Amino acid sequence: MRTGSLDTRLIVVRGNSGSGKTSVARAVRAAYGRGLALVGQDVVRRELLRERDVDGGVNIGLIDTIVRYSLDHGYHVLLEGILTASRYGAMLQSLRRDHAGTSAFFYLDVSLPETLRRHDSRPQRSEFTPDQMREWYQERDLLPDGCETVVGEESPLEASVRQVLCQARLTSGADQPAPTPPAGRLDRR
Repeated sequence: MRTGSLDTRLIVVRGNSGSGKTSVARAVRAAYGRGLALVGQDVVRRELLRERDVDGGVNIGLIDTIVRYSLDHGYHVLLEGILTASRYGAMLQSLRRDHAGTSAFFYLDVSLPETLRRHDSRPQRSEFTPDQMREWYQERDLLPDGCETVVGEESPLEASVRQVLCQARLTSGADQPAPTPPAGRLDRR
């Protein structure tokens, strides 16, 4: 079933823990302004559901529903998270296939040593250890269909944000009113 419209943008930013996904997502939203829904895997899985990251987890379907609902109501959506290919790949590919508008997928490719260095400066560094980060780390966990733009660790935050905005064809929404659903769009409750 088609979701969104020709005018909506679906952006997905994936990568290992500590790779900079949340920083990029927040900066893209700050640069764009009103009308961009930010959906964080950690917010849905860890905070809303308090669910472990498991195969077939409830969060996978809920993330899909939130993204589709937001697109169907005229919002651009930026989904960010580790979103491992083995667990989330089918849902992500379904979203990309079903989205009527522009979709742009990114994978932040950061080495384990750089990931650990970045983790040491994060506010949540006390929530999990470097050993846990090593255990979770998956090198180049790309989706199998080659749809992702790989952004290397040498890309500074500002350049990564510009790349996302450019590839997603987003211009500032700061002066735009909140999105409204397209005429005739059914409410999916």
